[in-house]
Amino acid sequence: MDWHEWHDRYDRPDSSLGRRLRVIQKWIGRTLDSAEPGELRVVSLCAGRALDVLGVLPEHPRRHDVRVRLVELDERNALIARRAASDHGLHGVEVVVGDAALTDHYHGMVPADLVLLCGVLGNISDGDVASAIAYCTQLCATGATLIWTRHRKPPDLVPQICRWLETGGFEQLWLSEPDAGFGVGVHRHVKPPRPLASGHRMFTFVGYDALHQGAHTT
Repeated sequence: MDWHEWHDRYDRPDSSLGRRLRVIQKWIGRTLDSAEPGELRVVSLCAGRALDVLGVLPEHPRRHDVRVRLVELDERNALIARRAASDHGLHGVEVVVGDAALTDHYHGMVPADLVLLCGVLGNISDGDVASAIAYCTQLCATGATLIWTRHRKPPDLVPQICRWLETGGFEQLWLSEPDAGFGVGVHRHVKPPRPLASGHRMFTFVGYDALHQGAHTT
């Protein structure tokens, strides 16, 4: 999969990805609207071109309160995100080129007030989905919002993801309908964050196609 070309699909507003993006942007805006005064920390795993965050932040009144760390492996996507942030004068946006699964990329930015786990959970094994959810208790501050995505194709793992999140101290704020054509969940972390572990891998990004061609076992 060429993840740079894959992002071109967002240019079609009526596509499932385009509709999913607008939902995510709406919840990012709501999260910033309701945040307490002061600095806000945002981290995005596998951020791509950061169309979600950078589609909201330039026009938001809290734009100068927000520090963002985008972690993205594809250098071309990272460059697009970095240029977009610069063009909008968003000096609080940092783009890290690297494997978003490594905890060391988040030191100094977590626990965060908003964590984006979008485009990840459908591209890793079920066991790694559970692992990634568990690590969110280290990434999220108390009261933080976690926005995540996962396809609803059978076998639908979304109900189990919600149960894992509940066990980890998250309460559900919103979940897209099963027939929406995409899956988006919004949860709030209600427990104290756990310390961030150094040198850990939270998951291994495999890719949806490889997972469903039997190239990887759960």
